[in-house]
Amino acid sequence: MAGHSKWKQIKRKKAVTDSRRSSVWTKCIREITVAAKAGGGDPGGNPRLRTAIDAARAVNMPNDNIDRAIKKGTGELEGAIYEDVSYEGYGPGGAAIYVEGTTDNANRTVAEVRHAFARNGGNLGAGNSVAWMFDRKGQIFLDASKSAEDQTLEDALEAGAEDFMKDGEQYLVTTAPNDFHLVKDALIARKYAIESAEIAMVPKNTVKVEGEDATKILKLVEMLEELDDVSKVFANFDIDAATLAVPQP
Repeated sequence: MAGHSKWKQIKRKKAVTDSRRSSVWTKCIREITVAAKAGGGDPGGNPRLRTAIDAARAVNMPNDNIDRAIKKGTGELEGAIYEDVSYEGYGPGGAAIYVEGTTDNANRTVAEVRHAFARNGGNLGAGNSVAWMFDRKGQIFLDASKSAEDQTLEDALEAGAEDFMKDGEQYLVTTAPNDFHLVKDALIARKYAIESAEIAMVPKNTVKVEGEDATKILKLVEMLEELDDVSKVFANFDIDAATLAVPQP
């Protein structure tokens, strides 16, 4: 199993009991607001907004908070003006890192992101310095203990999935971005247990990172993810499971 995939599983499990729920909600609210501003307040006609609402509900955000965030995005309520930002760079061991976020102060955000890279042995790069190493895809993770692999594969492909694989204790269903909700809805209709789902930047190839570099890059990713302005961090590192199992200081 590729290290970047295992790391995502660890982060998902941690998020369930994360004591920093207020920070998680803040990120969700920002994404909902930006999505509503960009594509309107109707999730039925705005796939990005629908994805953001699903993510907010997955962390038990109350509907009132979701509704207020939508209204701020559509201008019905006053609020800070957020914009999408993205940053690219390299971490220890030469791994590519792609960062997505929303901010009301781009100068502040880039300074915080640059500091995180520099503190952990990485380098912030120019636009498109690493983006070409990733493909944007829909990713749907299912509980592998709840269904047979052959049947799940058949149902996923029939629903329009591009790819399917068993990834540890989960099945990973990959879709084209435009087919993400179609496939997700089809799996839900068939009563599959969806553990998480998102539009992600999926690495085309991975880079093996070991030793001290592995420790540093895990610290870098975690530091980036803890920034309020950062929504998601994607990377192409491959770290062995034993290293990932060691608690990071």
